[in-house]
Amino acid sequence: MRTAEPFATAHRLLGAHLIGRGVTVRITEVEAYDGANDPGSHAFRGRTPRNEVMFGPAGHLYCYFSYGMHTCCNYVCGPDGRASAVLLRAGQVIEGFELARERRRATTERNLARGPACLTQALGIGLADNGTALHEDDSPVRVRWTDPVPRASVRSGPRVGVSGPGGDGTTYPWRFWIDGDPTVSAYRAAKPRRRHSG
Repeated sequence: MRTAEPFATAHRLLGAHLIGRGVTVRITEVEAYDGANDPGSHAFRGRTPRNEVMFGPAGHLYCYFSYGMHTCCNYVCGPDGRASAVLLRAGQVIEGFELARERRRATTERNLARGPACLTQALGIGLADNGTALHEDDSPVRVRWTDPVPRASVRSGPRVGVSGPGGDGTTYPWRFWIDGDPTVSAYRAAKPRRRHSG
């Protein structure tokens, strides 16, 4: 049975501001991950040194290295001891354009924070930020809540590159984005795993 926290938090994060080292991004796309109930979650097989932050407290940043190249970041949202998090997938830079362009090596405004790795690069977020408290004034990375995006303006669909149990191609509609926003990243379906014979 799924828990409510990551899905309610995913909706709440849309339109919120993520502030990091001189750059502010308006969040336009997220993905919910439901811990032990979710084969796509880093916490599905239990607590490890890598995913410790996901188990609470809520309101902290969970960072991990993806494909040995990029840092991705999540908003931890479950109660202490129960892992759940929301991946911050994309956003619109609204302050600190020049810093974001330097960090992203000069790209179009639309693409400055379009995709989870681009978002962390634009904000200067790295693995050292894992565990950062996102609601403390002196934190290097912070979330500032805004008025919620109207439900009519929110769309949902399968997560990018994530399938369901057993790698059989099952998808969950756990990606949420602001309808029509140009900074939302391109969808890429999960690749079903091939079964090896013998």
